[in-house]
Amino acid sequence: MLRLFLLLSIISLISCSSEPSKNTDKNNKELAQKILSNSNIKTIKAKGQELLKSGFNAGDGYAEVWIRDFNTFVNQSSKVVDHSLIRENLINFFHIQEEDGNICDGFVVVGDDYDSNYYKRSSLKNVVYHKNTVETDQESSLVQAVYKYIKATGDKSILDEEVKGIKVIDRIENSMTFLLQHRFDKKYGLLWGATTSDWGDVQPEHDWGVEIDENTHYSIDIYDNAMFVIALNNMIEFGVNSLDISKWTTVKSDIEKNIAKYLWDNENQKYIPHVYLDGSPFPDDFDENKIYYHGGTAIAIEANLLTKDEIQISIDKMIANVKESGAPSIGLTMYPTYPEGYFKNKGMYPYGYQNGGDWTWFGARMIKELIDNGFVEEAWEQAQPMFDRVIENDGFYEWYTKDNKPNGSGMFRGSAGVLLDVIDSFDQWAEKNNTSYDSK
Repeated sequence: MLRLFLLLSIISLISCSSEPSKNTDKNNKELAQKILSNSNIKTIKAKGQELLKSGFNAGDGYAEVWIRDFNTFVNQSSKVVDHSLIRENLINFFHIQEEDGNICDGFVVVGDDYDSNYYKRSSLKNVVYHKNTVETDQESSLVQAVYKYIKATGDKSILDEEVKGIKVIDRIENSMTFLLQHRFDKKYGLLWGATTSDWGDVQPEHDWGVEIDENTHYSIDIYDNAMFVIALNNMIEFGVNSLDISKWTTVKSDIEKNIAKYLWDNENQKYIPHVYLDGSPFPDDFDENKIYYHGGTAIAIEANLLTKDEIQISIDKMIANVKESGAPSIGLTMYPTYPEGYFKNKGMYPYGYQNGGDWTWFGARMIKELIDNGFVEEAWEQAQPMFDRVIENDGFYEWYTKDNKPNGSGMFRGSAGVLLDVIDSFDQWAEKNNTSYDSK
C-alpha cells in the first residue's frame, strides 16, 4: 500500500507540474501578441533607424565618433547604412591606435587649419583624436564593435586589412596586450582604472575629471573587467590562427575567477563599487558598498558572470532601487547616489549625469539581458518607461533626471542602438512564441 501511495503521489506531482507549463505557453502567446501588435515599438524602430542613417558621431551634442558609443549602435547601423562606411569608421580607430597598443576614445574630421591642444593629429589627413585616460574600456569597446560588425555583415575580411603595415587582427591582440601590460594589477589579477561612478568617465578629484592626474585614486571595478571578458570572448571567437587562443582563454578564465573572488559580495549578492589600490577619494566614514551599480551589473550579466538566480536577485534589486529613489526606469545609474560635493564636477550632483542619472544607454542593455536569459515578462514591464519617453519626447535623449526630464544630446545614437537591439530581441522572442494554444 505504501508503494502504491508513493506511486500515486508521484503521478499527481507530475500531473500538477504540467499545468504551469501549459499556462506558461498561454501567457507567452498572450505576451507575444502584445509585443507584435504594439505600435510604440514600431514607431521607435522607425525613428531609431532614421537617426542611425544620419551618421556615426555619438549625437547632436558631440562632433566625435566615440568608440564606447559606436560599439552600442554598430549592429543596428549595419541594417541601414552602407557597410563600407561602417568599416571605414572602424578602421579609423586602428589608425589612431598608439604605439603601445592603446585605443583612443574617438576622432573627429577637421579642416586643414585646425589647431588644438586637446586633440592629437593622426596619420590620416584631417583626422584628430583624443583619449580620456580615466577609462579602461576603449580597447574592449573596439574589439566588441568589430565583432558585432562581422556578425551583422559577414565581412570577416576586415580582420586581414592592414593599417600602417599591421593587420587588424594583430592590432586587436595588441590592444588586449596593452591592457595586460599597462592596466593590470598583479595582486588582484584584474584591470584597473581611475575611480569613477560605475561605468562613468568622470573622476571625483577634478572639476572636469576625464584625465588621470596627480590627484587620481586608482581602483578596480566590475564594469571595466566585465567589458574585458566580453572582448576576450569575442576575440577568441574570431578563431584566427595567428592568435594564441590557449593563452587568451586562460587570461579570460583568470579574470572571471578574480572578479568572483574580489568584486562579488556574496553576502549582499552584489558587486562592490571599487577595490582601491591607493586609498579612496571619499571620506573615511563613507560606506560606498551601500551603493548598487546598475550599469556594471548589466555588463556582468552580458559577460555571463552571473547565474540565473543571481540575475533574478539583480533585477529585483534594481526594481526596488527605482521604487525607493523615485527614478523613472532601471536605467538609473546607481542607488543610492554619491552625496553632494563628492565629485568636483558640478554635473555630478545626486541624480545628475552619471551619479544617478537615468540612462537608456545602459538600462536597455539590462533589458536585453533579461530577454536573453528568459525573464521576458520582467523585461517587457521594465522596458515600457524607456519606450514611452522616446514617444513623449520625440527623440533618443542621452539621459533623464529623476523626474524623467530629458537631458544631454537629443539624438543620442547609443540610446537608439540599444533600444533597437531590445526591440529585435522582443520581436524574435514573440515570433517564436506566437504559436497556437490549445485551451483544451
